[in-house]
Amino acid sequence: MFTGSPHEARQSAGGHINVSRISLAFGDRDILKEVSLSLAAGSRACLAGANGSGKSTLMKVIAGKAAADSGDLAVRRGTRIVYLPQLDTVLEKPEHQGRKLRDEAESAYGAIHAMLEKMEAAGRELENAKDGGRRTAPLLEEYHRLQEAVESSGYYRREAEIAMVLGGLGFSEEDLERTTGEFSGGWQMRIALAKVLLEKPDILLLDEPTNYLDIEARSWLETWLGNFSGGCLLVSHDRYFLDVTVNEVYELFQGRLKRYAGNYSAYEKIRRTETESLLKRYAAQREEIARTEALIRRFRYKASKAAFAQELVKRLEKMESPGIRIEIPESMKRISIKFPPPPHSGRVVLSLEGGGKRYGNRRVLSGLDLTVETGERLVVAGRNGAGKTTLLRILAGADRHFEGTLKYGAGVAAGYFSQDTAERPEGGERIIDLFEAEAPTALIPGLRDMLGAFLFRGDDVYKSVSILSGGEKSRLALLRMLLKPVNLLILDEPTNHLDLNSKDILLDALRQFSGAIVFVSHDRSFMEALSTKTLELSPGRHRLFYGDYGYYLDRLTRETAEGAAGKTEAAEMKEAPKEAGLPAGAPGSGVYREQEKRRQALIRRLERQEAEILSALEALEKERRELEEDLARPEVYGNGEKARLAQAKFGAVLSAIEEKNGEWERRAEELHEARRR
Repeated sequence: MFTGSPHEARQSAGGHINVSRISLAFGDRDILKEVSLSLAAGSRACLAGANGSGKSTLMKVIAGKAAADSGDLAVRRGTRIVYLPQLDTVLEKPEHQGRKLRDEAESAYGAIHAMLEKMEAAGRELENAKDGGRRTAPLLEEYHRLQEAVESSGYYRREAEIAMVLGGLGFSEEDLERTTGEFSGGWQMRIALAKVLLEKPDILLLDEPTNYLDIEARSWLETWLGNFSGGCLLVSHDRYFLDVTVNEVYELFQGRLKRYAGNYSAYEKIRRTETESLLKRYAAQREEIARTEALIRRFRYKASKAAFAQELVKRLEKMESPGIRIEIPESMKRISIKFPPPPHSGRVVLSLEGGGKRYGNRRVLSGLDLTVETGERLVVAGRNGAGKTTLLRILAGADRHFEGTLKYGAGVAAGYFSQDTAERPEGGERIIDLFEAEAPTALIPGLRDMLGAFLFRGDDVYKSVSILSGGEKSRLALLRMLLKPVNLLILDEPTNHLDLNSKDILLDALRQFSGAIVFVSHDRSFMEALSTKTLELSPGRHRLFYGDYGYYLDRLTRETAEGAAGKTEAAEMKEAPKEAGLPAGAPGSGVYREQEKRRQALIRRLERQEAEILSALEALEKERRELEEDLARPEVYGNGEKARLAQAKFGAVLSAIEEKNGEWERRAEELHEARRR
């Protein structure tokens, strides 16, 4: 039986954890069912699974923070495990309040401080030893062992290490002298992350480490993990981050754990095939159950068929029994949601002329000219503190104290979402009641699907708004805003608190949105998939790139690689480029803008064609299902002529589906290429 604290296996080199057949239940719900996994030096693994599947629970069990009901957790002697929980847990224990950031970072070397104390104690004993006999030898051996451990730990280079880690996570030199209590919740998470990285354990357990990290800090963490010699187990909702950091995925599904080799995209590809197979088997079983139930109702009260009816009841009970009945969790049911169509507006949605903002002596924005047109999806990029949130507040009208002039186009209605300032629902009403009262009538039938997409599934919709956590209220506020008919969306970190499936659903809905979007995100995959233009901010400066976030990153890479040539290109684009003096075809020139307009027109045309093809495919699939039902009817398959005609129609529909699928693949490839230009 598992006792709740890991035991130590026989000592050998390198850290190692072995989890064997661990089970854990909360009431009548099995969270973990005979789960097994292994972590060693060099492991790069992540835990995948829907929200609520037990990922954080398993992390706590491995870290020795929670007890399992049964199973075994073996930890090789001397293995140091460090666990970073999610932000809410970090904030519940403000153990470092009142310390300077530098001193808090120094506390990460607590294990080394303990070694130094033991060295001092051993040194004093050696000084007091009167002879060089049996007592002195083990003391010398212990002293030298501790000395080697301290020297190899990098303790004497800790100041440089602390500066490097804190700098990588976005702290400035001035921040080192600030007390930790001065930092906001997101920065508290970075402090906690810095400490676990500075500890350099054998096994590192990180639960959502990229939450509240900007792109630069995430990129730095990716590099740090690439150089880390120990083993690592991650939970994250950032697809790109997982792709570049892990080489194996453990998925928790209905309490069971399954391993997939490769990065996260490789896992998704394999899992997609498995899921399609599972959904087909689920649908087939549901059809079989429905047919059996219909036969039972038909023959239950006929004496001549009583034995047959009983046999059917037994068959139904077997299909419904645990282990035989196929269960599909809500998170696996593919949901497609659509928001209210935006009201008509003019071509220009908003324009900002000479936009500027300063906080005291610190200038954030200066001389920013910006025009956003309908259909554009502008991502605002830049380091923390560059003014991204400030700009969005100005564009949304939440900040009216700025330099310059902001104008909305004719008929523009804006929706604004921010983690800090979004209108958070309060009160004692239930979630479903709140949305049924506010949603447009046409969307009410799909409310449960929409709430499910934002992780309010099953009985969650009956929760009182007043008991929701901060993350739940944030998700609710985002969905509430998206249900309003607007033609300009201004979104500050919309994917926070969403899992990967929910991000994909939101992304699909936003890509179908025909209005304009201005957004900030720290999720690279989301930024690349949604954006069509990129605005780069740095303190007091800006650059506009007529391409998506992937194009922007390519430009930065070329600028770095080409040196002087890259600087010339950067000069051509700097600070909201004007047409005068630009060479033909340069970003910001008339020729370039004309090319960009043609590219956007091509993208819109291909998107319409893709939508038409998918609509035709949906109709063909419906026709296929109807023909399958016809072929299963006795009056059809028992009549040779009717069966022949139905079979011919069925074959024609299958051919049409195959042809449309090929057409869709070609359009999807053309659309991908058009977006990447």
